[in-house]
Amino acid sequence: MEAVEINAGEFYLRQLRADDRIDDRAALVGGGLCPDPVAAGAHVAERARRWHADESCSWAVCDQLTGVAVGVVELTAAGGLTCWITPELRGRGIATRAVAAVLRFGFGFLDLPRITAEPPDDAARRVAVKCGFVTEGPHPVWTRLR
Repeated sequence: MEAVEINAGEFYLRQLRADDRIDDRAALVGGGLCPDPVAAGAHVAERARRWHADESCSWAVCDQLTGVAVGVVELTAAGGLTCWITPELRGRGIATRAVAAVLRFGFGFLDLPRITAEPPDDAARRVAVKCGFVTEGPHPVWTRLR
């Protein structure tokens, strides 16, 4: 599948990039998602490979005005969702807006019947609740149905 951009209001979601026009590696390293630029480059390349293999869709969450990446959100073909926002910008509702936009894409465009997430901490669980996820059983899987 070709990469798809999503407008999420104050932010937009686009494919992660590391080329001569846009380079998201600094955001991935500076935000702590990747340990160094080489790992960040590998992360970007792997996400592009997954897009083209129809394994998952992943986006850089970008500031609408500057285009600077402030996070990453990924939705697998099986409906697994993950989201990461750079630490200094957490608590501002960015993850909630990004996840809500990806839910619309997953349910609408991909026609997924359910999307699951495993929020790793209280802040991520608050985002999950705001986006309509509910827990399923005793394990930490949260589910959102259409």
